[in-house]
Amino acid sequence: METQGSVSHTVPRPGRSVRAQSVKAAHLGKAALWPTLVVLALLLAPFVLASYPLALLGRVLALAIAALGASVVWGRAGILSLGQGLFFGLGGYALAMHLKLAATPKGELPDFMVYSGINKLPWFWQPFHSAPFALLMVVVLPGLAAYLIGWLMFRRRITGVFVSIITQALVLAFVTWLGGAQGLTSGSNGITDFQTFMGLNLRGPDFSRELYWATLLILGVSFAGTAWVLNTPFGSLLTAIRDNENRSRFLGYNPAAFKVAAFVLGGVLSGLSGALYTLHLGTISPAMIGVAFSIELVVWVALGGRASLWGAAGGMVLGQLAKDRISSAAPEAWLYIMGALFVLVVMYLPEGVAGLLKSRLSGGAGRRPAPLPMHPEVKDAV
Repeated sequence: METQGSVSHTVPRPGRSVRAQSVKAAHLGKAALWPTLVVLALLLAPFVLASYPLALLGRVLALAIAALGASVVWGRAGILSLGQGLFFGLGGYALAMHLKLAATPKGELPDFMVYSGINKLPWFWQPFHSAPFALLMVVVLPGLAAYLIGWLMFRRRITGVFVSIITQALVLAFVTWLGGAQGLTSGSNGITDFQTFMGLNLRGPDFSRELYWATLLILGVSFAGTAWVLNTPFGSLLTAIRDNENRSRFLGYNPAAFKVAAFVLGGVLSGLSGALYTLHLGTISPAMIGVAFSIELVVWVALGGRASLWGAAGGMVLGQLAKDRISSAAPEAWLYIMGALFVLVVMYLPEGVAGLLKSRLSGGAGRRPAPLPMHPEVKDAV
């Protein structure tokens, strides 16, 4: 019996902490089960799927690498870029130039240059005779472009919707130039008719499966490397800058440098994605890398969950697979469906499907996840 004024102490029951630990372990087990099953299914896909579904899956896995870059730039750094198609196109065209030269008889010019009256191979095409140089440019060109654009924007403290407008304008300008440079880039027709790549026959019976394995491997390495980078202090500082850039600056950090680094990483991943996608599809054209592609990338990353690498990649894969099915059955309705999905995600799933699954697995069923912080400029625009 307690006396008046005495303080009572509640002794925790040992069974309660044991139950909490077992529930936590069960949630962690569920969280690890789904990625394991997904990886296992992707590994077994070449032995189950026919040629067209396997080729389609390979293409969307290549696009998932671009989604990883968008997750870094938008989800972690808080930079809503609508110009990732620029870096995607630079990577794709860098590889396509080599593939076109490899398919052209020695001493001759690519067919579209002959049709346009070009008599000599342009100087910037000549180094692309080398496969190692072309592979290097797949990552160097997008990375360099992202560095220059990011440095010019972020050192002047341009943020929010202004970044979205600038990046969208840049990709539009790039696509316009590609479409008008018929003699240099084959214009709106794009570069196509590839034959070999590093001695491999692109039309061989086993190349599709080999390319799928290579794409899956590169996606896995890109995912692991990006996750490692985001788990370092660099990733933590990106989060701090996203949440409160001014506070990070007052603490002595230079937000512009970290944002440029994140922008470069996103650009490199997009360029790598563009090269693989070009290899899968056998062509690259301005229509594939324009503003529509950049916006669609943002939609699928938002649907999957921009703050999660798994969510961003999964949203891209599932979105592209759904697009292939639905657009074939109802091509007129597909754009409306995609727009409705984006509106629903913004209104009811601000963290995407990944945020909802995380809330469920952590025992937070029924609670709406809190939206990621928005820049003041974005708030004013909304």
